[in-house]
Amino acid sequence: MEIALPPTTAAPVEPRSAASAMAPPSRFGDKAFEWLTLAMAMALVVLVVLISWQLWRGSSLAVQKFGFRFLTTSTWDPVAEQFGALPFIYGTLVSSLIALVIAVPLSIATAAYLTELAPLWIRQPLVSLIEMLAAIPSVILGLWGIFVMVPWLRDYPFPWLKRFFGWTPFFTGPIYGPSMLAGGLIIAIMILPIITSVSREILRSVPNLQREAAYALGATRWEATRIAVLSYAKNGLFGATILGLGRALGETMAVTMVIGNTPQIAASLFKPGYTLASVLANEFTEATTDMYLQALFEIGLVLFGITILVNLLAQLLLRTISTTSATRAVQ
Repeated sequence: MEIALPPTTAAPVEPRSAASAMAPPSRFGDKAFEWLTLAMAMALVVLVVLISWQLWRGSSLAVQKFGFRFLTTSTWDPVAEQFGALPFIYGTLVSSLIALVIAVPLSIATAAYLTELAPLWIRQPLVSLIEMLAAIPSVILGLWGIFVMVPWLRDYPFPWLKRFFGWTPFFTGPIYGPSMLAGGLIIAIMILPIITSVSREILRSVPNLQREAAYALGATRWEATRIAVLSYAKNGLFGATILGLGRALGETMAVTMVIGNTPQIAASLFKPGYTLASVLANEFTEATTDMYLQALFEIGLVLFGITILVNLLAQLLLRTISTTSATRAVQ
């Protein structure tokens, strides 16, 4: 006798979801991107180390012979093979300082005008002119400095400065034309568009809430610009100044054409000077002895060291400013 069994129903099979059907995500792309960017970052470090090593290797004989005296003596005599870099260090620092004194206020004022005050119809043409000034080769500016700027300075501003400020040690002595002041002025013209462009972008990044809050408290346009905009962006403006200083320290051709190229230390800005970059450009092809060539390599090493030192000090000062601002904000 057969017993009828009830029909069995198979359990319904749920369809696999799309997420479970997909293969597990691969981490290869993330890792490849991470290692690629790390390699690019390390390549910059390796490049700096290689430049330092090559400069040290090329100047080893001069470093052994002159030691620290190379930085503290003023004699530059290739015939007697006696070399000292102090006049070139002095010329580099003084010309860069003159350039910053002239360019930084003008650049920040220009950036503030373009960001806060300029009408729309004139803003873009001015920005284009500033960017075009940055594109002019330094040798062209040097030629303009020789034939236009230096004669004009010799005939008009320099006599005026000597007449009214001749009682100071900075504007005394005969007026030659090519001078430390002319070199600083040509550097100021070259770093002006860099500082202006960076400062303008920094001021544009200031939130409008800052300006609106100042106006709501009854501030005038000048007060809002000074308190809400410039004060908020001071760290970035300091960074723009450091970028300009880096360009000023290494400027070569334009400065070489107008500074006079005389290795001396003088208080008067009317007297010729010399910079580290200028002596390299002028004398590297004339180095006929090993010691002469090694001394020029050491000049390059000193310039490289000054650039790194200035940037490190700037980073330290910027960090100090940021910490002080944060502390005042908490208080």
